[in-house]
Amino acid sequence: MTQAKVAPARRRVRQVLQGEVTPGPLLVKGWVRTVRAGKDLTFVALNDGSCLASLQIVVESPLREAPDLARLGTGACIEAYGELVASPAAGQQWEVRATDLRVLGGADADYPLQKKRHSFEFLRSIAHLRLRSNSFGAVFRVRSALAYAIHRFFQERGFLYVHTPIITANDCEGAGEMFRVSTLDPANPPRVDGAIDWSRDFFGERTGLTVSGQLQGEAFACAFSDIYTFGPTFRAENSNTSRHAAEFWMIEPEMAFADLAEDCRLAGEFLQYLCRYALEQCREDLEFFAEHIEPGLLEKLAALAEACFQTLSYTDAVKELQASGQRFEYPVRWGCDLQSEHERFLTEQIAKGPLFVVDYPKDIKAFYMRLNDDGKTVAAMDCLVPRVGEIIGGSQREERLDVLEGRMADVGIAPESLSWFLDLRRWGSCPHAGFGLGFERLLMYVTGMGNIRDVIPFPRTPGNAKF
Repeated sequence: MTQAKVAPARRRVRQVLQGEVTPGPLLVKGWVRTVRAGKDLTFVALNDGSCLASLQIVVESPLREAPDLARLGTGACIEAYGELVASPAAGQQWEVRATDLRVLGGADADYPLQKKRHSFEFLRSIAHLRLRSNSFGAVFRVRSALAYAIHRFFQERGFLYVHTPIITANDCEGAGEMFRVSTLDPANPPRVDGAIDWSRDFFGERTGLTVSGQLQGEAFACAFSDIYTFGPTFRAENSNTSRHAAEFWMIEPEMAFADLAEDCRLAGEFLQYLCRYALEQCREDLEFFAEHIEPGLLEKLAALAEACFQTLSYTDAVKELQASGQRFEYPVRWGCDLQSEHERFLTEQIAKGPLFVVDYPKDIKAFYMRLNDDGKTVAAMDCLVPRVGEIIGGSQREERLDVLEGRMADVGIAPESLSWFLDLRRWGSCPHAGFGLGFERLLMYVTGMGNIRDVIPFPRTPGNAKF
């Protein structure tokens, strides 16, 4: 491709279609979406992942007779050099009249992504190729944009970004749903009195993949005031629902000198910031989702971005549900955990908008949440939104040493297993609060995608660690 030696720098399809490139010589590279051959011309739709739309490459005779173009087909990787001109065709502003075209990587005729609608179930089976489809191209552009927005939100507010451990000896949630990390021989582990001798393992104790960075985040908050984590977390929960995955990403800010009200305020601002950012920066992809995935998506996000958050205690929420006359699949009683059907009813029928439910029974919440004066509830909050239910969960943390020790004893956590966590209450303890937002749950809400497997590049679920 001799012309490419003097060609201008490669331009992305997005730059061309958004008018950032002036007419003239142009070099583009990408993957072929479709090839349509006419009598004298061949039309190639080229996409490089930078945006939803494709750029039309017009190949004229005799160029299209070149031997290299025999490998040109859907899925092939090409580079094209030519003149960017106004397109006479309807529905597109620009096209490239190719004077040279090279196939960098051909595609066999059985390339699975043909020009037809594929089910998401089928596309999950080819996760390495589904990224080139319209739906998943849009998903992962939004994912990238919102990952940046998360850092931007906290950095603008002076929060410190913390990398917490992936391998840990602490089970933050106390549910025992941790993946174990071990170098012991599984067929013949060392034993003491019939039990596995974890002291002979790599770390000298029983360890696993983290379910949360919160505990370590609290240590940083007690030194830097306001911090956040954003990293992978893991749950060995044998659940095959559309909302659960074994590996996912969590955003967990922690604020020193904050109470539950401040925690709710930050959570509401954070969620609205991300909605506005998506609407401003991912408009084309969101319009695609609104057309093909969830009608009304743009209106939903715009409404949440400007909504006023209401607050309702758990006790009052239960009373509202019981008085509603609504028949629920799961009966409502004080002391039970609220289900998605309860949460959606609260937001859609009672609050008619986003809602914070606060002060949950201590027996259904984690040991580290601050015990309220009634001795029955803790200063916990769940942020509920219409159509989904819970999207953020958080709490004010228990900063009182004696109360925390009592809560750990109640749930069977040995003090020596979290001695360092208790030390934070011995030396310079302060009120502090934080929350957790599952990144993939957020992406499901923003894109309208109905399955968590479809907003994770390579999902990990029970029985599936392929790719």
